[in-house]
Formats: sequence, structure tokens, C-alpha cells
Amino acid sequence: MSATYRVAVRALCDFTAREGDLDHRFTPAPSAQEGIQGHTLVASRRGADYIAELPLSGIFEGLTVTGRADGFDPVANRLEEVKTHRGSLERMADNQRALHWAQVKVYGALLCKERGLAHITLTLVYLEIASGKETLLSQEVSAEELEGFFTDQCQRFLAWAEQEAEHRLHRDRALHSLCFPHAAFRSGQRELAEDVYKATSTGRCLLAQAPTGIGKTLGTLFPMLSAMPRQRLDRLAFLTMKTPGRRLALDALATLRTPHGGDEALPLRVLELVAREKACEYPDRACHGESCPLAAGFYDRLPGARQAAVAQQWLDRDALRDVALAHDVCPYYLGQELARWADVIVGDVNHWFDSHALLHGLAQANDWRTGVLVDEAHNLVERARGMYSAELDQRRLSRLRRAAPKALSRPLGRLARQWQAVFKDASVEDVGEPGKPVYRLLTMLPDKLVAAAQQVGAAITDHLGEHPEDATLELQELLFESLAFCRLAERFGDHSLCDLTRHGRGRAVLGLRNLIPADFLAPRFNTAHSVVLFSATLSPAHYYRDLLGLPDNTVWQEVASPFAAHQLEVRVRSDISTRFRDREASVEPMVAAMAQQYQRKPGHYLAFFSSFAYLQAVLARFREAHPEVPVFSQTRGMPEAQREAFLARFTPGGTGIGFAVLGGAFAEGIDLPGDRLIGAFVATLGLPPFNDFNEALKARLTARFGQGYDYTYRIPGMIKVVQAAGRVIRSPDDEGVVVLMDDRFAQTSVRALLPSWWQLGSHSSR
Repeated sequence: MSATYRVAVRALCDFTAREGDLDHRFTPAPSAQEGIQGHTLVASRRGADYIAELPLSGIFEGLTVTGRADGFDPVANRLEEVKTHRGSLERMADNQRALHWAQVKVYGALLCKERGLAHITLTLVYLEIASGKETLLSQEVSAEELEGFFTDQCQRFLAWAEQEAEHRLHRDRALHSLCFPHAAFRSGQRELAEDVYKATSTGRCLLAQAPTGIGKTLGTLFPMLSAMPRQRLDRLAFLTMKTPGRRLALDALATLRTPHGGDEALPLRVLELVAREKACEYPDRACHGESCPLAAGFYDRLPGARQAAVAQQWLDRDALRDVALAHDVCPYYLGQELARWADVIVGDVNHWFDSHALLHGLAQANDWRTGVLVDEAHNLVERARGMYSAELDQRRLSRLRRAAPKALSRPLGRLARQWQAVFKDASVEDVGEPGKPVYRLLTMLPDKLVAAAQQVGAAITDHLGEHPEDATLELQELLFESLAFCRLAERFGDHSLCDLTRHGRGRAVLGLRNLIPADFLAPRFNTAHSVVLFSATLSPAHYYRDLLGLPDNTVWQEVASPFAAHQLEVRVRSDISTRFRDREASVEPMVAAMAQQYQRKPGHYLAFFSSFAYLQAVLARFREAHPEVPVFSQTRGMPEAQREAFLARFTPGGTGIGFAVLGGAFAEGIDLPGDRLIGAFVATLGLPPFNDFNEALKARLTARFGQGYDYTYRIPGMIKVVQAAGRVIRSPDDEGVVVLMDDRFAQTSVRALLPSWWQLGSHSSR
């Protein structure tokens, strides 16, 4: 090899020593935290001369292999690889054991070379988490034998490493001269691209507020790709909130790879990651070799599939599926493997920000320099709150107690009793008003219930370790629910709260709700070389800095709108109040205002309301008063086909009013350019409901940041309003109208949160 290629010991062995079936049957495994504690426990049992986490490295023909051996006892001349497990060790698959031996042998070769040892004792230490029992498997090996094994592994990886080094060279050379794929930038697009390039070049995070219609996707991808070779970035992740965002990113990448329709594509590997349920070819089969044909022999066929995939380079969902099926391997797990070797990965935000995020984990394990782009980033606060929240469902426990194995009856019974104690402490033993759930904010974490849930998790895990045939879906769901809840309980603090909702006897939910994602997300931003968060609504900057935990040197930039005020007529109906107490009285003037605008200029409009109940009330009255105007409506839980049919109504030159809910599927992320949509009515400030939860959130945000009301109500509400209004002007030639129907839109504090290029019309009733 002309250039040095670095690989971690674990990655090397994963590549060379895995064989046989893919097997994702449930096998009780320790958590990452338990694994860390297990390694610490083993080290504490060794002598004073024991060296834990020993860094080792070596070179073979330009291939640099690095890693940390779990432990070395120089007195006994014994090198240890520690693996934690649950249940019987006999159930461990042979190919898993072979992988463990491969790792410790590579470490042994590196250690013998470094210290000039003639031979060494290699030991696999299997620590059973529940009992603390160690099982030691040892073999005495000569340095010569280990050197041969190391050479063999490196040679098996070397062709791939040479290919990867060559690909990186060609990729970076091409990106050095990457050209913008169009004759000119759109208005505002160059400014955005320059901001992204500067942030990537200085290793900072950027909040980029840029209006819809300037080409934000291309305007962020192009500069970060250009910066890739200059900043030695290993990977670029383009992360989205919804599926349509992935499609836009892939379209932009396709344009960049083949500018001006050229035949020669940019040497750039692009991978689309999709959810497991959408990629599965056999959803009715279990994920192991005895059930699914694409899992049988997966690792034996993986090398061929992997080679074909990287040769193809363009790996969106369909292309990846074609490669996988051509080699009889699972498309989903082939995608997971290729995340290690792709240059650009397009997927959901959870792949970087979730607690078990694939890309974040790979970046840490492989020490990647990663550039991250986050589309529609105004949604990240709520998405992250969901990632770091968990629930315990009493109904699941009740169902399971009736059918669970007898060995689990005691821990399940203990958990059931703790539920009753929580009810008593929270004064919810009586259900309350018929049909209305009882909601309580708990002043502190119910530690005894959490302890009981931990015991249930441990008991189920231990039982399934000995009796895998009992792994029913219901039992696994309770296990995963308990483990997730207990993991978050361990980190419980002022960033979260605990609440109880009781829908009736035996039907309660205990929730751990994250309020301030910053405490969990800050390390995610620090792992990346640069993160660019972009959206049409990212102000005020301090709201996102505070709640997301962005670094202190994060830059906020606003790209000037390419749209002129005359393109969008913005009018406020200050004679209308949409406050809850005024809802009934608001229906008539609201219907009149909508009809007046429609008659003034017929065409397609969207009308946004704060709830389905409010929507239905106005819709019913509008139909009664103006039957000549075509109307259609969003419904609760609307299936995807019906959502597409709703949008299909917005034909060029058509007429009608679509009724929708603010913050829903049609309030952002949809594109209806030209006269497909000429106006929007926004009948609400989008404020979250004033309830116990949001008032607790306000108090917590006030205590932390001093801006509880703004952070809980006003800012999130106005983000929804601006997003909804942003559906109207989508291109430089669009024109339209937005009618804001609430007197509070006239308030200075509210108007300050509207786009600066808007010019609000008279606050009148006409």
C-alpha cells in the first residue's frame, strides 16, 4: 500500500472472522453500562501489576492496526479479552466465540511484537453479569504462531484496505475540484453555502435560518462535500425528520454526482438508511438462519455483497435492495454494514442523536471526523425529547402476569404491588370523571417502583438466558420497556419529569418525560467535527442553543429572503380571538373572513386550526354558509394514501380550501408551488395547551433559562405558524396571501417572531 490505512482491531476481526448465519433472535445481553461495570469488576479482581485498557498498535505493509486490550498481567504473562454475558455460556454461538478468539489473538500478536515476548497466555474471560462468575478459557501461544495469524488477518483485509485507500484518494481529489451543478446559485443559496463552508472549515456548529425556496438541501451538501478533503472528513451524514427529506437529499446528491448529466459520476458512495420494517423482505419470518433465507449464511455471502455494493456506489433504498437480493442477503443488515464504508449517509436524525444511534456509535468506535447536516432542524427539540423519554404500561404488566412463566411470578407481583403504592401516593385510586383520564405530576421518581422494574428486567433476562423458548413478544416488550425506563431513571434529573396517567382500573401509564434534551445531546454535537442545523424557522437562536445543548461557539446566521414583501400579502384579523373561551364566538367571523378572501381571489387555500374539534366546527359552518366553495379536510390518523389524495387536490389552476391542523402533516414539508396554493388562513397562535404538563415544563424552563413562557408556549407556537405560512411562497415567482386570524398577532412580542421580510397589513376586520 502506498498510503497508510488505519483499522481498529475490532473492525479488522469483524471483517475477517465473522461467518455463518445472521441471528437476531433475542438473547439476553448486558447493557453497555453493565459491560463497562463488568470490565471494571474483572480488573479490580486482578493483582497490582495488572494493566487494564492497554493501548496497542502495529503495522503490516502500510496497514496500521490499533486497539486497546482489556487487560494484561505481566507477572503471569497473560493477555485477557473480557466479554460479559447473561445466562448459560453454552448457548453462545460458535461463530461468536471464534470472533472473540480472533480479537485476543490479534492483540496477542501486537503485544508480543511490542514487548519482544516469545510466547504468551491468551485468555477469554467470560463474566456472567447476574452472578459475577468468571469462566476462563486459555491457551498458550507462541509469538511466531500469533504473528502468522496476524499476517493472515491483515492479508485478508489488505485488498479491501488498498481499495479503500484508493477510493479515498480518488474521492478527495474529485471533491477538491467539485463544481456547483447549476449555472448560477439561487438568490440566498450562495450565502448559505458560504456559511456552511466556514462552519465546516472551523469545526463549529451552525444554526442556519434560510427561507424556503432557495435550495437549502443543495446549498448545504455542496459546501460540506467541498470541505471534506480539506478538513479530512471521513463521513458526511445528511439527517432528516421525515422520508420526503431523504428523497430531496438523494436528488441533490444525484445532481452533484453527475453534473450537467455527464457520463462520469463523482466517486462518491451514497447510502440511504431506511427503517428495518420498511427494508424487511420477510416480515412474517423471524430474523435468524433457521427461519429467514436471507439470514442463513449471511456472513458467508456478505463479502461478495459488500464488494458489489461499494463498486456500485449509489445505494438508495432500491439499489441496495437489488444488490442484497442478488447475493441472497438481508437488505437492512447489508445497509447497516455499508454504513461503515459509505461516504455520505442519508437517514433519519435518530441515527446520530438517539441513545443507541448507529452512526454516532460508529464514529466513536472508528474515530471518524464526521460532518453532520440536519434538515428541518426546528423539529429536533421535540424529536429529541421523544428519544429520551420512556413509559411503563400497567396493562402490559397485567396481561403478562396471567401468562408469564411461573418463575417470573414473584418479581412481576412485586412490580404490581409497587404500582398500587404509586397510585396511593399520587391519590389516583379513584378513576375520577367518567371517560376522562386522571393525570398527576409526581414530585419525585418512585424509586421503589423503579427498583421493582429493574428486578423484573433482570429476572426476565436471566430466565430467557436459560429458557429462550419462552421469549414471547409480550415478554420481550415488557423487558425492553423496563430496561429503557430504568436506563433513563439512572440519569433522572431536572432535565426530565415523571408523570402518571390513569385511564381506568388497571390502565395506567408511568412516564419519564424529557423536557430539556440539551443534557443528552451535548455529547453528540461534541463528537462531530461540525454540525449544521438548517430550517426556515430557527429563531430565536438562544432557544435552540439552550434546549439542544449546542457548543458555546455555535454560529447563528440568517440568510436574507429572496422574496419581496409584495409577493406575500399578510393580513391580521384583529377582530377574531381564537382563545379557548372564545372559540364558539370566533366561528362565524372566521367563516366570513375565509369566504371574503376566497371570493376576492378564487384558488387553492389551506386553513390551519389548533385542533380537529375546532377544525370540524368551522368546516361544518363553512359548508352550511358557502356550499358553492369546494372544501376538503384532514382527518385524525390519516393513512398515507389519503394524505397523498389530499395533496393531489391542489392541481394547477384549481380551486378549494383544504382544512388542516397546525403542526400536522400538511403544515410543513409539503411543496405546492405556483397556483397550486395561493393562500393560507392560520386560525391560531399554535400555542400548546395550558395543562399540568406544560405548566411544569414552563416552571422547569424558567428555573434553568429564565424564559419559561416563551420556551414552552410562544416560540414553539409561532414556529408552527411560520412553517404553515411558508407553504404559500415556494419559488421566486410565487405570489399569495396569508391571513392571520387572532388579535394577538398584533402584539409586538408575537410580531417579533414573524419573518422580517413580511409586511403586516392593517389590523382591521376587513
